[in-house]
Amino acid sequence: MMTVGAGLGLRSVAVGNTAKYGGDALYTLLLLTLFVLVVPRVRPLTAAGGALAASWAVEFLQLSQVPTELSRRSALAHLVLGSTFNAPDLFWYAVGAGVGWLIHTALGSFSSHRRRSRPTCPQDET
Repeated sequence: MMTVGAGLGLRSVAVGNTAKYGGDALYTLLLLTLFVLVVPRVRPLTAAGGALAASWAVEFLQLSQVPTELSRRSALAHLVLGSTFNAPDLFWYAVGAGVGWLIHTALGSFSSHRRRSRPTCPQDET
């Protein structure tokens, strides 16, 4: 929800390349988040790589007429698949994957640190 909110917020306050390329990075971050929700124990690098591969696959699919044809039939297809290949998007998808990797790694470190530093219960010692 936070990723979608960030994307909508970015579109409402930013224009031009900031909105476009920020949206690209957030698209990949959303895919990474969905990947982690489906496979909770996935490693950060695997999640980031999977999200990046999916983003790039969608971008390269835009070199064909498939997204254009589907977009004519569905607004959702247009939102998910886009319509026009743009090489700089590939870089911004990588930025989103990198940010997602950093967040996932940091949250994993925080979570494992909390588990290790949790005080033991007296009942656990018996």
